[in-house]
Amino acid sequence: MSRRVMIRLVAAAAILFCGLAMARAQMPNPYGASVSLENAKKAAAPALAEAEKNHWNMAVAIVDTGGNLIYYEKMDNTQLGSANVAIEKARTAALFKRPSKALQDALAAGGDGLRVLSLKGVTAVEGGIPLVMDGKIVGAIGVSGGTSAQDGQCAKAGADVLK
Repeated sequence: MSRRVMIRLVAAAAILFCGLAMARAQMPNPYGASVSLENAKKAAAPALAEAEKNHWNMAVAIVDTGGNLIYYEKMDNTQLGSANVAIEKARTAALFKRPSKALQDALAAGGDGLRVLSLKGVTAVEGGIPLVMDGKIVGAIGVSGGTSAQDGQCAKAGADVLK
């Protein structure tokens, strides 16, 4: 490998690690076995119930520790764009071991927080939360369809059921 390529790799890694450090530290929890379909459905149910209670049309996605889709449900009349957004919020939370709101907040703060824009695969919008069982991250939930705060409220309802 040439010196020039090595310098670029080191610089890219430094930017990545700085970006992650300022976006609220990742959860200390280790990854565990991926969430089962049964538990994914258990997490989605209260998220959907919270949305229905508030008359919000939402899409809910549950992913495993690698960000792979395990379960998905979209309420009638939910905007079509929310389908992929829910999945991407869940992937962000699982792969970066933190709620997607932490990345949203870092980005909104500006300055060093703008580094979030260079992180591949990040959806820096509230509504993605890691799923934790027995102290281990087993996947994540992502919700989309309302405001960021509404999405986060529904995602929390789902994440809290597996604790």
